[in-house]
Amino acid sequence: MAPNTLLVVLLVGAVAAPRAAAELPRLEHPPTKADGSLTVLAVGDWGRRGQFNQSLVAEQMGKIGEKMDVDFVVSVGDNFYKNGLTGVDDKAFEESFTNIYTSESLQKPCQQINPNVNKSDSLTLAVLGNHDYRGDALAQLSPVLRKLDNRWICMKSFVVNAEVAEFFFVDTTPFVLKYWNEPKDSTYDWRGVAPRETYIANLLKDLDAALKRSKATWKIVVGHHAIRSVSEHGDTQELVQQLLPVLKANRVDLYINGHDHCLEHISSRDSSLQYLTSGGGSKAWRGIFTPNTDRLEFFYDGQGFMSLQLTNTEARLAFYDVAGTVLHSWGLTKGAYY
Repeated sequence: MAPNTLLVVLLVGAVAAPRAAAELPRLEHPPTKADGSLTVLAVGDWGRRGQFNQSLVAEQMGKIGEKMDVDFVVSVGDNFYKNGLTGVDDKAFEESFTNIYTSESLQKPCQQINPNVNKSDSLTLAVLGNHDYRGDALAQLSPVLRKLDNRWICMKSFVVNAEVAEFFFVDTTPFVLKYWNEPKDSTYDWRGVAPRETYIANLLKDLDAALKRSKATWKIVVGHHAIRSVSEHGDTQELVQQLLPVLKANRVDLYINGHDHCLEHISSRDSSLQYLTSGGGSKAWRGIFTPNTDRLEFFYDGQGFMSLQLTNTEARLAFYDVAGTVLHSWGLTKGAYY
């Protein structure tokens, strides 16, 4: 596969015991457009070897990506079903990722960047979902996969600085207590995570510090699990109690997630925070709707993906179905709240 996009990467080494609180790994994404704007696509819950309309969603992502000159793709987790990868040699990586997202617009030419730091040719930035943790979670973090497809970067938690915006990727699966206490027939790969309380405390400290340091116009947090959702899984109470206060205290603009296999936009009633679910990458149509206390702007119980365009003054988002039809669009200017 041809080299493709433009990230400076400070990659972490092997994952061992939970570390003390420290700076999150950072990736630098220099602006590629003359006006400094940024365009990304977001999709989640996709890895099914093209089935359940995954291939159709991927095709439309390519078409929209070409029209919008997309900079990179965000994967919000559950990258490989049903139980993640078995290892770095699992063919599911190629069958669900490399062989599916083949559009030219999703494979950018590499740009010249700072020669004093390591260069990464990547277009897809991914976090782990709960299904990914049911397999070899560390395999998805391995540089071996990047040799197979140099678009792929996956870390548990990290920051992407794109100047106009900073994206804060958060590993949300360890927050959910039932995965630890009631795993049923699943086995979760908690290497580098246990003990849970220490891991979460350090992650929240790291995130809070990174958000406080950020000078970006837009602060965007990405995780797998929803904070607010009206679909099958609903609100994730552990995130409402532990993660949400950090986001509100640091005036985060957008929280992007998957987990619920749908598309939705919910506005916070007591802050400027917008909750955006883009979990329609493959299997969907759950038929469940349960309102919560925040304001529902849009809900679609089907497959699709999301785009986000950012400038120094405006953020514009849109949700698309498998035919590329715009189902919902919305805009925000900084003047509305700041």
